Amino acid sequence: MSNQKTRFDVIGQLGSLRRYARSLARNEQDAEDLVHDALVRAYEKQASFRPSGNLRTWLFSVLHNTFIDGFRSRQAEARRIAQAAEIAETVQQPSQEHAVRLEQIRQIFDTLPEEQRSALHLVAIEGLSYEEAAGILGIPIGTLMSRISRARASMRASEGEESSRAANLRIVGGRND
Repeated sequence: MSNQKTRFDVIGQLGSLRRYARSLARNEQDAEDLVHDALVRAYEKQASFRPSGNLRTWLFSVLHNTFIDGFRSRQAEARRIAQAAEIAETVQQPSQEHAVRLEQIRQIFDTLPEEQRSALHLVAIEGLSYEEAAGILGIPIGTLMSRISRARASMRASEGEESSRAANLRIVGGRND
């Protein structure tokens, strides 16, 4: 084993590896990271090193391949970011009216009693079946259905109050037709 360690001694190669890494990375910190990553990979793959081979050229190959792999990863990441940005540009933000409407619904939802809110959330928002939601809440399906029905009725009633209040608003400087 000591013979294996002697053949795999990389200390003497560090200067050359750092110079080559600086040439590839063109940045001191990135070059240090590259040497570190290459040495970790070389240590992990030391079983693939042929004892009759040249350690220096093998380490340079590992360093080069580590650089190429990192370069490809960065390019792929840049493509994914560009694609995500492109998709984000095509997604329309909800209109101001829609955002206000969602906020009104959320406020009405938050005023529901906890048992109705939980039941409605599990079924309407999480998409669970009545059976699944009843199991989670530990109640019979009929009780769940009653709570959901009361929650929906309460929300409709509150929504009616909101719209009647909005209908009674008067535009300043305008007419109340």
